[in-house]
Amino acid sequence: MQNRIQEMRKAMRVTQNELADAVNVSRQTIISLENGRYNASLVLAHKIAKYFGVAIEELFVFDEEEE
Repeated sequence: MQNRIQEMRKAMRVTQNELADAVNVSRQTIISLENGRYNASLVLAHKIAKYFGVAIEELFVFDEEEE
């Protein structure tokens, strides 16, 4: 699953640590999400989308071929 976390984080000038603290995960989790090595749970996806003030669909791009 592709995501726009890093793009949105940089646009808002938020560090990985700040985002991690805001959504109660480790910085390593944010790094893994940004690098596509980890798919967020629905709860985490919702927290991150809410933090950026966008819909989950704007932040995460679901690739139907990955089913």
